[in-house]
Amino acid sequence: MVHGQGLRLDKWLWFARLTKTRSDAQRLCESRHLRLDGRVVDRPSALVRAGSVVSFPRHDDVVVVRVLGLADRRGPFVEACQLYADLTRGRDTGPALTDALVPV
Repeated sequence: MVHGQGLRLDKWLWFARLTKTRSDAQRLCESRHLRLDGRVVDRPSALVRAGSVVSFPRHDDVVVVRVLGLADRRGPFVEACQLYADLTRGRDTGPALTDALVPV
């Protein structure tokens, strides 16, 4: 894992496998439906750092995750799950979002 200044939000979403493609991540960032530490994001180049909280709508739910780490590549699903912790209300702790996401 990379622990530096930060990583572009669209790349982090894709590396963490929260979106299927980087284009999907860019569209999500530009849609103004994504929040980073409570602030509305309108650009994919916003920097995300370890400890940041990211929230966005998915289907009929709102996904809330805390960034635990930054990666330098898009790895397998098990590795990607280690990049964030699921903070979504009503979910058990453990592998984050495994019931909301399928490996892509």
